[in-house]
Amino acid sequence: MSEVICLASWNADLVSRVPRPIARGETLLASGFTIGPGGKGSNAAIACARQGACTAVIARIGRDDFGRMALALWAREGIDASMVEVIDGEPSGVAQILVYDDGDNSIAVAPGAGAGLGVRHADAAAARLRQARVVMASCEVPLAATMAAFAHARAGGAFTLLNPAPAQPLPGELLALCDLLTPNETELRLLAGMHTDTTPAEAAGVLLARGAGAVAVTLGAAGCALFRRGHPPLTLAGHAMQVTDTIGAGDTFTGAMAAALSRGEALGSAVAWANAAAALSVTGSGAIAGMPSRDAVAALLSRAH
Repeated sequence: MSEVICLASWNADLVSRVPRPIARGETLLASGFTIGPGGKGSNAAIACARQGACTAVIARIGRDDFGRMALALWAREGIDASMVEVIDGEPSGVAQILVYDDGDNSIAVAPGAGAGLGVRHADAAAARLRQARVVMASCEVPLAATMAAFAHARAGGAFTLLNPAPAQPLPGELLALCDLLTPNETELRLLAGMHTDTTPAEAAGVLLARGAGAVAVTLGAAGCALFRRGHPPLTLAGHAMQVTDTIGAGDTFTGAMAAALSRGEALGSAVAWANAAAALSVTGSGAIAGMPSRDAVAALLSRAH
């Protein structure tokens, strides 16, 4: 049985490299173009599997070249795709990504068949969800599917982990089902309905008051911070890395966190592990090339200490 189950968004990443953000109506020549695997859920599942966790995905993809790309990738990564629905007549998801010279990026996602992932898929997988140790999702997956899956997971005692990206209003019913949220700083403020000058601690406090179990906010090169009711904040510095691009860093954080929790790590230790994994991920190009192994993360943490 799977230790970690991911409600997985999948899309093919169409990546163009441009010097800077493009203004409305402007055309820039790109210095390169690639097509690769993406989708926050799929990325997080791969990051989790590379950390040694037995990982499965629940997803909905098209019967097309990009869908076949997903199935082949998950097979190579040792991920159980037996709960994936393959659909005729609907395209698989696509993300158009612009990567800038400074390593930052902008992304537009068309979810395609993934938009049809729903309660029926979670209900069909209820027995598996109740036997998992960790169940994770992102906001690229329809919220109704996530709520149903998390309810089944909670019924079996699994830990529930939501990467709330892209940021959108989250109902209290869903927040109450989340043991951990993993937003970045911008997403955290949007979720809390706070202004840009709000501190992460203040914004996290709003989500904790609304029912979330804990909030681990990623802070880019500055590291991350963990907020829990009844505990002082835990702030972890970033690890200095040569940045190739930051695509997939947040997904790596979430997936590595899930893997650490599934093997019994305490939440504070799991956050430190995820922080190191995310740092290593920015050294590779694209969503998954830099995603590290468990040994690589252990080596980085050993050097840091």
